[in-house]
Amino acid sequence: MLKKLKFIALVIFILTFNSNAFSNQADFNNWLIDFKSLALKKGISQKTIDDVMNDAKFLDQVIIYDNRQPEFFEKTKIYISKRSTSRALKNAILKYKEYGEIFLKVENEFKVEKEILLALWSIETNFGRNFGKMDTVSSLATLSFDKRRSAFFTKELLILLNLVDKNILSKDMLFGSWAGAIGNFQFMPSTILNHGIDYDGDNKIDLKKSMNDSIASAANYINKTGWRYKDFCFQRVKFTKKINKELFNHSARNIKNRKNSNFWNQNGLLSYNNNNKIDFKSKTALVLPDGDVNSPKYLVTENYEKILKWNRSLRFALTVCTLADRIKNEI
Repeated sequence: MLKKLKFIALVIFILTFNSNAFSNQADFNNWLIDFKSLALKKGISQKTIDDVMNDAKFLDQVIIYDNRQPEFFEKTKIYISKRSTSRALKNAILKYKEYGEIFLKVENEFKVEKEILLALWSIETNFGRNFGKMDTVSSLATLSFDKRRSAFFTKELLILLNLVDKNILSKDMLFGSWAGAIGNFQFMPSTILNHGIDYDGDNKIDLKKSMNDSIASAANYINKTGWRYKDFCFQRVKFTKKINKELFNHSARNIKNRKNSNFWNQNGLLSYNNNNKIDFKSKTALVLPDGDVNSPKYLVTENYEKILKWNRSLRFALTVCTLADRIKNEI
């Protein structure tokens, strides 16, 4: 009897899933007609609209990925340990040996440390090994069709079409992450538009095959956030007395309560690693990514907040800076 009930439940699930998928695809097709009209009104050529959009599909998997991003669910120690690994460090050293000249040139020009760029490259695509295999157009179209962040992804898709229309991007580049990011450093279309650089002078911004374009574009992006060259990112801390919970930051979108080192020392904060008092020249904020006072706690600087503009995840920024410190000590 139990097996029969399980079988019936499975059949119902499959029928419901297929019904929803069919409904989504039908509604998506109607949305696609409206979007093409919008793109034409925005000045994008009919040829580009047809070339780029005619094969767009609704991708159920994109919605699943969007609802389960690891930087918002994994515990901080687990998230960092998976990405700041000995293998990542070894590969960073090898890549620096291969592209050291470009990294040094870009660092001198944009005042962004090579170790930060190497860490971002590692975490985003494992040094170009994992660009992602999702159809960028279908991914952006799916997220534009979806109601939650439709305005944001509609804008991204229109920018993408505009970049293709102007021959800045090639159509054969349009595959990457589930969220529509492409290239070595996983740039969204708006990031390519605002920060992408044709560093090798071939009149294209190629963020996959051209390491000149990729590294320079990433450095330009970080530089434009107001990056403080040769400054710290964070320091893990511990408490020697109870501290006001109002001082904690739990969200990457609104870092507040920045205080000087004297304030933190007076409130009993010490360096986690060596029990030293806090000694930052600039003001820092207290971050608690896991929301539990018994979990890891960090004082973060302005540079940490700049990484949040790249990816608004407290854990992501901590991981970038952790791996960057390890790389810095080895190259």
